[in-house]
Amino acid sequence: MSHADDHEGTRRDFLYYAAAGAGAVTAGAAIWPLVNQMNPSADVRALSTIRVDVSGIETGTQLTVKWLGKPVFIRRRTEEEIADAASVEMSALVDPLARNANLDASADAEDANRALDETGQWLVMMGVCTHLGCVPIGNAGDFTVEGVGGGWFCPCHGSHYDTAGRIRKGPAPENLPVPPAEFVDETTILLG
Repeated sequence: MSHADDHEGTRRDFLYYAAAGAGAVTAGAAIWPLVNQMNPSADVRALSTIRVDVSGIETGTQLTVKWLGKPVFIRRRTEEEIADAASVEMSALVDPLARNANLDASADAEDANRALDETGQWLVMMGVCTHLGCVPIGNAGDFTVEGVGGGWFCPCHGSHYDTAGRIRKGPAPENLPVPPAEFVDETTILLG
């Protein structure tokens, strides 16, 4: 083996590494558009949070908004609805968890853990039945407050939710979930 053969091996190694590097860069450039197209588009990102003006919602009424393609119930509860929801024993609940994205996943389903504000007046929750995805009807079902309203009923399969959106009767396995929400000022709720 001569000294020239030793340099030839070094050049050959360099060409192998250079070709492999160029191939890796080319493969990355070809694959990146395929991966990038799976990211959400600008219009979807823009809808990931919405601001809802709740100044026009009277006590005892509800507003339904669309967020991420699903209905969200925003209810301004009466004192009677709040008292009714707070009086429920935890042992009477089908689902003992709050299902509130704003709290720890292990929080229990007491009324205070379902309401958006400290007074308990505002209730914000996804308007999709946890049984098969139907939209429950407001102010209906076996767990409304007499003469006041509140409560939700899903007529498709007979699920009844109380004035805090907790499943009380029927095939639904979970409480209506509370989405990420907060007050950004006295009359505006930020969803998402």
